[in-house]
Amino acid sequence: MSDFTIQIDGKECAAKKGMTILDVAKEAGIEIPTLCYDDRMDAYGGCRFCTVESESRGWTSLVAACLYPVEKDLIVRTRSEKVDKIRKVILELLMAHAPDAFDFEDLAKEYGAKRDHFESDASFCIHCGLCVRYCAEVKKANALVFVDKGKTREIAFIPEIASKECWECKECMPLCPTEALQAAFVLARAFMVPSA
Repeated sequence: MSDFTIQIDGKECAAKKGMTILDVAKEAGIEIPTLCYDDRMDAYGGCRFCTVESESRGWTSLVAACLYPVEKDLIVRTRSEKVDKIRKVILELLMAHAPDAFDFEDLAKEYGAKRDHFESDASFCIHCGLCVRYCAEVKKANALVFVDKGKTREIAFIPEIASKECWECKECMPLCPTEALQAAFVLARAFMVPSA
């Protein structure tokens, strides 16, 4: 039984305290695109691709659906001119880092994003954190970490842990939307010795 309802794209949706907009949308079968969300892990809000318009008490805001808690009488628009423009810019910024990522092809067509809109800075990692968070939260191995900050931030395997945990596991690799993780693993293998 729901505590209250919210409106998403004109549809009344059952909601409970503690749910996010994305939780409610998923239960109602309403699609909100995400790049850094996985329901096995805590919401991260790193990519902001799930941005939606929320309206509460007459105020409209652009919010990350995976993090924003629902409240009574909330009105949500998952597609609007503003939302689409933001998603297009986010996608163009991400494609500057990962120009050949297959996961972005259909999204680029849908939002009219251009691969070369921003100067290329091909680090290939979009900092979605899926691999790092999966390793820490689901596997409890902590073999992957983020190093550095800002523009120089990247993922790295900790050789001492990765040599014991990653050799056979590799469960995080299919989560990577850009395949940067596979490249990082190949580089890190030089420092890893498989455990006996």
